[in-house]
Amino acid sequence: MHSEKSQTDVLIAGGGVAALEAALALRARAGELVQVTLLAPNAEFSYRAVRVGEPFGHRAARSYSLERIANDLRIGLVEDSLKWVDADARVAHTENGLALRYDALLLAVGSRTYPSIKHAVTLDPSRIDEQMHGVLQDVEGGYIHSIAFVIPSTQSWPLPIYELALMTAARAYEMSVDLTVTLITPEDAPLAVFGTAVSQELGALLGERGITTHTASRCVMREPHRLTVQPANNQITVDQVITLPELYGPSVAGIPRNATNGFITTDRHGQVPGVERVFAAGDLTDFPIKHGGIAAQQADAAADSIAALAGADIEPQPMVAVLRGQLWCGDRSLDLQARVTGIHGSTSSVVTEPVAKPETKIDARYLSPYLQEFETVAITP
Repeated sequence: MHSEKSQTDVLIAGGGVAALEAALALRARAGELVQVTLLAPNAEFSYRAVRVGEPFGHRAARSYSLERIANDLRIGLVEDSLKWVDADARVAHTENGLALRYDALLLAVGSRTYPSIKHAVTLDPSRIDEQMHGVLQDVEGGYIHSIAFVIPSTQSWPLPIYELALMTAARAYEMSVDLTVTLITPEDAPLAVFGTAVSQELGALLGERGITTHTASRCVMREPHRLTVQPANNQITVDQVITLPELYGPSVAGIPRNATNGFITTDRHGQVPGVERVFAAGDLTDFPIKHGGIAAQQADAAADSIAALAGADIEPQPMVAVLRGQLWCGDRSLDLQARVTGIHGSTSSVVTEPVAKPETKIDARYLSPYLQEFETVAITP
């Protein structure tokens, strides 16, 4: 006698914001209708968004045990990396040779990063404190007199470069050090994705800090200390260049690479077109904004779709992108918000706060309150 399987097996590949938000959303939206397994190469989830403040005395980024989170959520955990997907057989293959069957697969493995400019310091989110520590020491010691902060493309999430430029300029001022700070960005206005109100507020702040800003610009660096800024072809000589990496999609074998640079296209419900029961969320998608809050919203939409697939009595809601961010400036922070409409935000707003609140760096419907609760209980070192 045939009996239907009581649970839908959901495999989430990834261990970052999108993956954890999806796991929490599925527990809330589908309950026991789903059996979730997290496939992640990392043993811990690190709140990387706050690491930009570490070189300037902010509290260190907190790390959270994925094993503990998995136990909290009553989900499975496999510490391994995704290698390729047999979408027809609904099997995900791992680097260590495991074959994991699924009824629904959510890809949240992030993007790949590559250096964007030769002879520059390319920021690594896991090493920002280490990378910036020596730079700040040389600034304070009078060995570095000029720094250029560069955003290489609109694919990169630009906010950390603005934070580093602002906080570095503030540090130099506090130490009575003469430092020239330049910021180069392809955006047509500072943080243009947040809209006019934010761009105007940030532009005024950059001017107040004495930071020279080149918008709608890109640059090349063919030899150390010399930048060519296009399209004006300006030549800039600087002691140090700090840049974000270029981002590329993960190019998961078995999943169509139907967007440029290996990114994965999804619809507004997180579904990968042409691949049955495969969803994606986060930086691996071709959504133009790579930000933890957006990744969480994508994960929520995908989790809704998977929950409905599992039999939950819900109407899946498409993602409506609302961008929220917190810009650390040294002596204050700016809370930013905009509804995403193309390359510029609408209903743009900015609120100045006296102190930074690290717990609000990423606004995720389920993950943010979960991590706040996680920190209120006793945690064994």
